[in-house]
Amino acid sequence: MIKLSKRQDEILQIVKQNGPITGKEIAEKLSLTRAALRPDLAILTMSGNLDARPRVGYFFNDNYAARRKAKNYLHQNVTDYKAHPIVVGKSTSVYDAIVQLFLEDVGTLYAVDSEGHLAGVISRKDLLRASLGNRNLNELPVSVIMTRMPNIITINPEETLLEAAKKMIHNHIDSLPVVKEVDQQTNTYLLVGRITKTTITRAYLEIMEEKAD
Repeated sequence: MIKLSKRQDEILQIVKQNGPITGKEIAEKLSLTRAALRPDLAILTMSGNLDARPRVGYFFNDNYAARRKAKNYLHQNVTDYKAHPIVVGKSTSVYDAIVQLFLEDVGTLYAVDSEGHLAGVISRKDLLRASLGNRNLNELPVSVIMTRMPNIITINPEETLLEAAKKMIHNHIDSLPVVKEVDQQTNTYLLVGRITKTTITRAYLEIMEEKAD
């Protein structure tokens, strides 16, 4: 992405507020000659920031701006957008987990051990499948039905929202536990947050709202 100069940023703001606008009118607003302004307009047009039409003038390229916002947003780190994880102990009963799921209105619970390390993931489907059996849900621990390492798809705080979206789509899951490695131990992670499809959806909504503004 081209880094714009202060003058080029000023030109973009002028065109955004007054477009369509001719090169002559832009030059007058900046107290410049058209010759001095020409290289900046060429850069802004070639980079896609501006559109130009003969005998009409320059337009601000809304589509380019929206793509740039999307790119910038999706390359933000997961740590800036992660939500608080809803956790249960791995010895928690399936019945209590179902109650917790509905009280928190989430689609996934995370099971942790006594040190807060991620032990498993329990989805709505897991709980529904268990509740359809003839077992006593008060006596059945979630450790029996949860997904365990190394089958849990995780993401670390330094990865991006784009990488999170790719993992969820590729693995057909609705959320990811945000984790940190523990002293280089294999498959041992400290649970620090969660990222969901709702997080990604909100990202695109924010982009569209900014574009509308």
